[in-house]
Amino acid sequence: MHKLVILIRDLDDWNAFDAGWPSFLHHAEEMPGLRKEAISHVERFLYGDSVYVRMYELYFDSLQEAERALSSQQGQAAGHLLQQLTAGRMVLFFAEHKEDDLDNIRRYVHANDAPQ
Repeated sequence: MHKLVILIRDLDDWNAFDAGWPSFLHHAEEMPGLRKEAISHVERFLYGDSVYVRMYELYFDSLQEAERALSSQQGQAAGHLLQQLTAGRMVLFFAEHKEDDLDNIRRYVHANDAPQ
């Protein structure tokens, strides 16, 4: 699975951003191949300096599907609107995404701990 990650810096006018966000979501959620999405609001930094306060993730089956979605009419409209809402104060990148259930991880660890 691959995801498009959008990191948004602190903005001068969050009211304008929040007013336009539903329109952005409308376009983004219509992109072909989109499997799921997630949004995170940073509450507190524990270590290091960062200027990002929100993270939006769009999940696709493959990098090719993600690229196709961005080049679609809906992806182009979403990107244009996001540029307007953030005044370019964002970072976008693709990331390969893997996850595992904690119970499965524990089974693997315990299997390796068994005496031989």
